[in-house]
This record gives sequence, C-alpha cells and structure tokens, in this order.
Amino acid sequence: MLKTVVKKGSYHDSVVLMLLTNKISAIEGVKKVSIMMATPANKDIFKQSGLDTEELMAASANDMVVVADIDDDALLDTIMEQTEEFFRQQSAKSGEKKGAESVKSWDKALQKLPDANLAVISIPGAYAALEADRALDEGMNVFMFSDNVTLEDEVKLKQKAHEKGLAVMGPDCGTGIIQSVPIAFTNNVAPGSIGIIGASGTGIQELTTIIDRLGEGVTNAIGIGGRDLNAAVGGITMMDMIDAMEDDDAVKVVIIVSKPPAKEVRDKIAARLSNFSKPIVTLFVGEKPEYHEENFYHAYTLDEAARLAVGLVRGEKVPEAVADVDESTFYKAEDHKTIKAYYSGGTLANEAAMLIKDAMDVKVPPEDIEGYMLQLDGNIVVDLGDDAYTQGKPHPMIDPAKRIECMQEAVDDETTGAVLLDIMLGYGSHEDMAGALLPTIRELKAKAENAGRKVFFIATVCGTRRDYQGYDEAVHKLREAGVIVCENNKLACRTAIRAIGRDFVEPEKEVRVKEVVDAPKGVPSEKLRALLSEKPKIINVGLKSFAEVVEQFGCEVVQYDWMPPAGGNVELIKVLNFLRHYDGLDIDEANREVIAKVVASQPVIIDNVRAKEVIPELNTGKVILHAGPPVAYENMPDPMQGSCVGAVLFEEWADNEADARKLLESGEIHFIPCHHVKAVGPMGGITSPNMAVFVVKNMTDGNEAYCTMNEGIGKVLRFGAYSEEVVDRLRWMRDILGPTLGKAIRKLGGIAVNPLIAKAIAMGDEFHQRNIAASLAFLKEVAPTITKIEMDEKDRYDVIKFLSDTDQFFLNIMMATGKAVMDAARTIERGTIVTAMCRNGYEFGIRIAGMGDQWFTGPVNTPQGLYFTGYDGEDACPDMGDSAITETVGVGGMAMIAAPAVTRFVGAGGYEDALRTSTEMTEITIDRNPNFIIPNWNFQGTCLGIDARLVVEKGITPVINTGIAHKIAGYGQIGAGTVHPPIECFEKAIKAYAEKLGFTS
Repeated sequence: MLKTVVKKGSYHDSVVLMLLTNKISAIEGVKKVSIMMATPANKDIFKQSGLDTEELMAASANDMVVVADIDDDALLDTIMEQTEEFFRQQSAKSGEKKGAESVKSWDKALQKLPDANLAVISIPGAYAALEADRALDEGMNVFMFSDNVTLEDEVKLKQKAHEKGLAVMGPDCGTGIIQSVPIAFTNNVAPGSIGIIGASGTGIQELTTIIDRLGEGVTNAIGIGGRDLNAAVGGITMMDMIDAMEDDDAVKVVIIVSKPPAKEVRDKIAARLSNFSKPIVTLFVGEKPEYHEENFYHAYTLDEAARLAVGLVRGEKVPEAVADVDESTFYKAEDHKTIKAYYSGGTLANEAAMLIKDAMDVKVPPEDIEGYMLQLDGNIVVDLGDDAYTQGKPHPMIDPAKRIECMQEAVDDETTGAVLLDIMLGYGSHEDMAGALLPTIRELKAKAENAGRKVFFIATVCGTRRDYQGYDEAVHKLREAGVIVCENNKLACRTAIRAIGRDFVEPEKEVRVKEVVDAPKGVPSEKLRALLSEKPKIINVGLKSFAEVVEQFGCEVVQYDWMPPAGGNVELIKVLNFLRHYDGLDIDEANREVIAKVVASQPVIIDNVRAKEVIPELNTGKVILHAGPPVAYENMPDPMQGSCVGAVLFEEWADNEADARKLLESGEIHFIPCHHVKAVGPMGGITSPNMAVFVVKNMTDGNEAYCTMNEGIGKVLRFGAYSEEVVDRLRWMRDILGPTLGKAIRKLGGIAVNPLIAKAIAMGDEFHQRNIAASLAFLKEVAPTITKIEMDEKDRYDVIKFLSDTDQFFLNIMMATGKAVMDAARTIERGTIVTAMCRNGYEFGIRIAGMGDQWFTGPVNTPQGLYFTGYDGEDACPDMGDSAITETVGVGGMAMIAAPAVTRFVGAGGYEDALRTSTEMTEITIDRNPNFIIPNWNFQGTCLGIDARLVVEKGITPVINTGIAHKIAGYGQIGAGTVHPPIECFEKAIKAYAEKLGFTS
C-alpha cells in the first residue's frame, strides 16, 4: 500500500535525500521507499520504481516527497519522525561548523562576493545549464558537477565561455584541483609542478594520488567533463586549457587523460600538442600506444602516465610498483575462473576493462550494456557510478549498499575467482568505505571457503596520506581482512588477472622523433590566467559540503542555498533569463524609474464628493463599480452580490431585495472594475454613483484616485450586508459625513498624506489591518475645522464620534493614496514592477508596469488567520477587495513588522514571525521607501517595488493582510488574516512581457 507525504517548499539536495532514503529503508516493515524532490526527472524515477502516486504527480520541484510502500498506516508516523530527526541531526552538524555564509539568490551571493570568479554547481541537471549560463554572464568560470545536462546545452555554454575568456569544467565533472584547492570529489594532494587536464573524475583522482604518493604534486587538475572531446563539443575546454597550461610558468609537465576523442577532435588536439613547449603525457584510456615521441609521451595506463610525469619532473626513470602477494595459490587459466570488478567511477572501470580484454586477447569490443564496461565470458567490469545505478540512489563513493549487493552475487557465482574493487578516499567520499565493506568481505570469503572455493578479493585504495580517512589505515584494515591491496589500479587489475591464470603484456616503447604540425596557438585570457594562478573565489551553488572543503583551504566562498527557480518550470526559467539578458532595454533601470516615481509622489486628500461627480462612467445609465479584475455578476461570491443588492437599494433602483436581484440578473446594470476608472474599493468594492468618495491627488503627476469611505465594523456593505441599517448608514455618509469632510478638506487646502503615513507607521500602523494611529492623525487634522463649520450640532457630533470610533477609517484613504501613487508610477510602461493587485472573490489579478492596463489573473485564494468566536475556515469567503493596493505600494502585509500589535490578529503569530515575514518580502522587492521609516526594523524604510520576476524566480508571493468575510451575504466580517496571490498571475505577467519584447519559446 503506497503512502505519500508531500512537504511543500521543503528543499534538500539530492545527496542528503539519498542518504535519508537509505536510513528509512532500514526500518522494519518498509518494503520500499523513495524520498526525493518532485522534479520532472525524479517523478520519472518514482514511476520506474512503481512508487508514483497522485499526490506525487501534483507536487512541484520545490516540494520534498516521501512515498513508502507499507502495510501498517502507523508506520508512516515513524517514517516522518525519523525523517525530521535526520534533518535535525544534519542541521546540528552544520551548526557545529563555521561554514560559508549562506544566501538564497544570485543577487545576494554577488553582493557578498562581487569578485567571485568560479561557480561550483551541483544541482539537478535540468537546471544546472541555466544556472551555469547565469554564472558566465556574471563573469565567472564554471565547475559543473551536475550531470544530465543536454549535449546541446553543453555546446552552447562552452562556446559562450570561450567567447568570454572563461571555462566550463564539466558537466558531470566530479573532480578538480585549482591552486591546490580540492573541488568536489577530490583528494588532498600536495602542490607541485605537474598540471592535469582530464575528463571528469576517478582518472584524475588516480593520477593525482599516485603522483602525491611518489613525492611530487599537482597545483591544477582541470576536469573538462566526459563529452568535451565529443565531435559536437569539439574539445573547447580542453583546447583552452592546453593554451592556459602552456602559458603557466608554474607548470613543468602536463598530463592529458580521457576516453579516446572523436577523430576530428583528436587530430586537432594532436596537432596542437605537437608544438607544445613543455613535456606532455597523453592517456586515451582504451588505446594501447606502441611508441613515445620526443617530449610527447603516450601512456597505456594511469599508473604509467603518473610515473612518466614524475620522471620528467625529476629527470629520472621512476620504477614500477610491485604487489606483495603469494601467487602460488592463484588459479590457472584452465580453471576457467572469472573476474568480477565493481568500481566507483568510469575511468578506473574503463582501465580495468581494457586490461582484462588485453589479457583475454579480445580485439572486437564486447556488447555495450548500460553500466557495464565489460561483460565477456563471465568476466564483468561495472561502473557503479553510472547513471543506471545512481538515479535516485547514493553514489557508490558514499554508500556501500550496491557494491555489497554486487559482491554477494559475485560469490554466489561458482566461476568467480577474483572480486576486484576500488576504495576512493578524499572529500565527498564515505568516511570509512573500507570499514563499511569489511564485514561483507569477511562473510563472503568464509562462505566461499565453506563451499570449498577460493575467491580472491583484490583492491586498490585511491588516496593520499593527507586524506581525512587515512590512506595507511584503510590499507591496513583491508589487508587484515585478507584483501590483497595493490598500490594502484593497474597493479590491482594485473593481480586479479593473474589470480585467474592470465596476464597482459606492456612492452617497452621506443621514443621517436616528434612530427611537429604548424597548428595555431591560442592566447589565454586574463581570466583563465587568474583561474590557474590564484585561489578561486567561489559561489557554491548546491552541495554545502563542497563549500565547507574549499573554505578549509583558505578560499573565499559564499554558499548559495539553491532551490529550483520558478518552481522548477524550465520554460519560466528561460523567460527569466531572457528578461535578465534582454539587450533592448535595461529592465532593472526601468524598474528603478518606476519606484523613483513612487518615492517622488506627493498624494494629497483634496475633497470628498459623490462618486458620479469625479467618475464620468457612473453617469451613463445604471453602473456599479466592483473590486478586482473584471468579473461577471454570476461569478461574484455571495457577499459581493449582497453588496450589489445594497447598492441597488441605496440608489433606489429597486425598493426590495427580490426586485434588486432581478435587476442585477437582468443585465441592465453595467459592471466596471474600480481600477478601470481611477478608483479602488475595499472587500466587495461596490461603488455606485451617489456614494461618497475621497479624492486623492498625486501633486507630482497631477493624477487623481478615488475610494469610498470606511463604514466601520459589523454589518457593513463591503462585507456583503444590505439591511436597512446598512443602507441608512450609507445615505448618512452621502448626505452628512461626506459633505462635512469635503468642506473641511477644502478649507484646509487639502491634507498631505505622506506625513500622516510617516507619523502613523512610527506609531504601530501597517495601513491594512491596523490604521488606528493614522485614523486619529486624520481626525486631528480635520476636527478643528469641523468645529467651525456651520452645521447642525447633532450632525457635527455624529461626524466626530464616527471618526473617533472607526479605527479603520484611514484604510480607504490609504487605498486611494496607493492607487494615485501607483497609477502615476505605471505611466513608465516599462519593467516588471507590480502596479496593482486586487481580487474579486473569483480571480486574483495583477498588473505590471510594462504591460500597462492588462490584467493577469489566477484563481483567488481563501485567507488564513484568526476567526471571531463561532466561526472557522469553513465559513470563509474567498478573498475580495482592492485593498491589496496597500501591499503594492509597500505597506500592509509587506510592512508587517511595523505593527506588532496586530500580528497575532492576522495570524502572523508574534514579533518574530512578523520580522520573518517582512524580511522575506525584501526578497521580492527591489528597494526601500525612504519616506516611511519603521523604527523597530532598525529604522529601515518599508519594502518598495514588488518585482514580478523575483516573485516567479523565488516562488515567494506577496503577503496581504485582509479581513475575512463570511461566504454568505449578510454575516459580515468573521475574522482577519493573511492571503497570498496565486503565483500564476506573476508567471503569466512576466511571460507576456517577455513575449512583448520578442521572446519565443
């Protein structure tokens, strides 16, 4: 029975989740389990394992998913408890280390380390190419540990790097040493004068560790990836590195190692190396060269290449290593025994396959089977690091499970005479792989002996005496258990081959005159020279352990705690990259222009009048304005429809509810979004011709905006109530409150809003759920003038009493202010700043500067928060209102930290949660508003400029403080909380803007 748990927005790197999967697999009763991020590639792996579920398929790339095959439902609790404990332990271990400084975006990483020159990328391959492209644009070289990058992307990246004077090492580059700093799965190797350019992983490790144990060193070992010498790639990184190594005075001898290149690439490399000015050793694993050339040596094995290089540095021949083993007990050829070889990486496995084929005198390559380097007459060589074995599972360098399984199968095969394996030491490898394998080796040796058979276990330990696992300790453990341990892989292979009664011949090579070809030499860029001559400054994108290691070696490093941008949607990532690199317009500069208008705005309350006096559209028949983007009456939620009933009764277009509803359903009434006529409205937003509205003018640009007045709390129109009490209050506001305030405002010559906001934010308002200070500040402005107006004393008292009692009165002024400010800002009509957010109970809509009046919508969410006694989430109406204009301008939920008194009311929990919320909002905004300072936020300005690109990239949507209406009209407000827009609004907006600028998918 499959059980699924989806942990939304919980991102962990693949290595950590692989180790966790292994841990959970050991729980009794768990038949099968997989724990991975729900990326498209991982979903395929789940499917292949028979672990795909509906919940999994609905999850996003930023969600961690646990799928377990269990019979006991209670076991799921145990699994999740152990999962949480595992992460707690991981966190504790991380906390014990100083560690590199962590950030969550490229922008923050570059702020911390602006002169970074190397990006180390170890994230899922579907995204690695996109992040590598970003790194190149930032002027950084790239070390791409990630695999599963398409050949097409590799070609594009390497061509781009070459044009920029940079290098892309990889993809699938497991090993590198740069200025003696180990990168990824690498050993602690002494610095020295030998330079290496190699395909990707274990080959470089074998070379560097042999060189180290021989007493020489390597300062730079550059991995180029397994496909660089493919015809499509053309050896771009290899050729650039050959030029750079020749230019590097610290390098005395160069080794080049890889699988055999494509013929045209080989010819190009051979021609270039023929006029190389330093001694060079080449090794194309699988080929058996018959001669050397002067200063141009051709090795057969990794050991030969290493010894040649050391000999060239010293000017003397380095003797061969020998195996200290009693061969008298070995099998003879006629016993027909076989070798089973299980390796951690491709190059060592490839070398083993080559030597075994040589010993068997096989000329024709055997059948190519995924994961197998060799399958011949019962002899097998398996690369357990191949994708066939590591998809969704830990690499054999860090987990012994697959190798243990393979060795058990090998001993069960009666033909097996030798089991051959490598033990990889170094950074990234298991802390004691020898110790982890020994119990199984002892058990299997005993099993074979009990069956009257001999199985020779033969190993090579790839490491140095500085590796933290301890080279001598690993060798000693293995030998104590009866394992034959050889100095290098060639010797281990030869010993295994002799153990079954065979051998291969490695003849002495003559040295011929080198044929020099007139091939062009490239001039390495200053950036490549710097890469090989200075300690790298690194932005580590992915596996944190890589950052921890380079920091130990004195590197400046910033840890980028990467999560899939745009929810892992590759198409949207391409859109983001297009907008980032767009040549026709500096979008960042356009966005700064938009927010400069916001900062420069001078909103002033200039009047209070009937809506029809300032909104011409209300004079063209029966017209009602509503909140949000356009919506048909039948799609309005019940409270909004109830507000429409109230408006019809208020306007006396009908004198009872039944007739009002008939009129509304008849199509005679024309509905217009408030936003389309320079207005905004709270909750339902219903505004009719004779309702009183504030007029706010932005003096900087001369534009106006309008909003109805706040009715107070309880049964009010904005929450869907339409009783006689509600309608009577609206008429009083139209006839008494509005005109009184209009007279006072005009007598005052207008009231500047910015000073009121600045004062109130320092007194604990955030201007969406808390407006007490601002409402009182407004009353303080108008009250003296109201006392002088000629009017009925009771009316005067009622007006002042209403203003005194209505704590939220300023909200509607803030809304009109936000509309006036953002309407002026969006005249820029360039960039990706959000200029409006609103909702109609059916859809949420946003506008961005570069798309003018166009709405981008998605299904509206229901607020989450605290409820009045007797109500809960089942009673809540989907979100409504234009009041999110406050968040658009940077207050409301965006300034949660300013209003500690209200944080619990809106469900934020308390000060720390409010601080976290406001800090998170800085991730999606581009600046701070210097006009509105928040004292308890270290006197920083409010967040300013929601960038739709950042929202999509980071998956962080703006938080909106809001009231919660009952889903049935007439009940009114039942609570308050927060709500988030659907991210698809922002995704649609940036995609449309990119298409406007010429993007094609």
